[in-house]
Amino acid sequence: MAVHVGLDVGSRTTAMGWRDKGRSAGAWEITQTPKGRKAAVKKLLALKPLSVVMEATGIYYLDLAIELSAAGLPVSVINPKSSRNFARLKLQHSKTDAIDAQLLAEYGERMTPRLWTPPTAAQLELRAIGRHINRLVGHRTQAKNELHALKATDTSSALLIEDEEEAIAAFDKRIERFRKAGLDLVASCPVLQGQFDNMLAAPGMGEVSTLAALAEMATLPTTLKSGQVSRHAGLDVRLTQSGTSIDKPGRLSKCGNAYLRCSMYMPALTAIRCDPYVKGFYEALVGRGKRKMQAVCAVMRKYLTGLWACMRSGEDFNTAKLFSEKHLQKA
Repeated sequence: MAVHVGLDVGSRTTAMGWRDKGRSAGAWEITQTPKGRKAAVKKLLALKPLSVVMEATGIYYLDLAIELSAAGLPVSVINPKSSRNFARLKLQHSKTDAIDAQLLAEYGERMTPRLWTPPTAAQLELRAIGRHINRLVGHRTQAKNELHALKATDTSSALLIEDEEEAIAAFDKRIERFRKAGLDLVASCPVLQGQFDNMLAAPGMGEVSTLAALAEMATLPTTLKSGQVSRHAGLDVRLTQSGTSIDKPGRLSKCGNAYLRCSMYMPALTAIRCDPYVKGFYEALVGRGKRKMQAVCAVMRKYLTGLWACMRSGEDFNTAKLFSEKHLQKA
């Protein structure tokens, strides 16, 4: 048997379809409960598939993927864009859960995707904490903007202003609480602590920025190359050129992990001001005609690849190794 299985994940149920010897061979439905996942493991072990392919659909895929991987099944988690483009390649215009499951099974059969490595419990918890801090900071910023608007007019009630100030103070306490929880979690894991210290050595990287970046990067496969990490963060450049009539300026794809991309912005701005190597690199790009935001994004991308190299090598971040001295001489 040459069975390939596709799983179209939903919030309550997951559609399962499989192929055998190049043909559709069956379908099943998995309930998104512990009992349903155990039944899925039993069913899949009986099928003995060569691949089990699912999309990274929010958080709904995670528990199922972890359980299947723990059972020794060949699980592959792919980017939803990959399956969507595969459906276009197949000229498949209909979209149902059953059809999507069969398409994922065929994707596994034809494309042989890389096996998925499940993150550790500590890595998952750190990522959850980092993302929650990011959301809380967003809520706090919104509250600060609302407070600014209230204070801009004399018609605002003192009660409204007091309520917004209390909300901001509450957000400060919550952010500090989760920051300490994240640092305690990092300290309890020697590998995470070493990576945290290596990243913290980078100019512009404070505890909060380092925690946010590490929370996202710790779960990535260690086999990824720097270009793949940049694409994962959506910091790669998307070109639109064709013949002599279409030649649009390159822009960031922004197709990847927004949390990771966001964590690079403030460190890049700080490093441009404070580090001579980064400042020289930035000014060289601006001097070549790049817009200031384009140069900032280039620093973000450079910083991300440097942090990834530090995580893999176990060395402290060093801008002298990452940025060329010729930019320093011109600055």
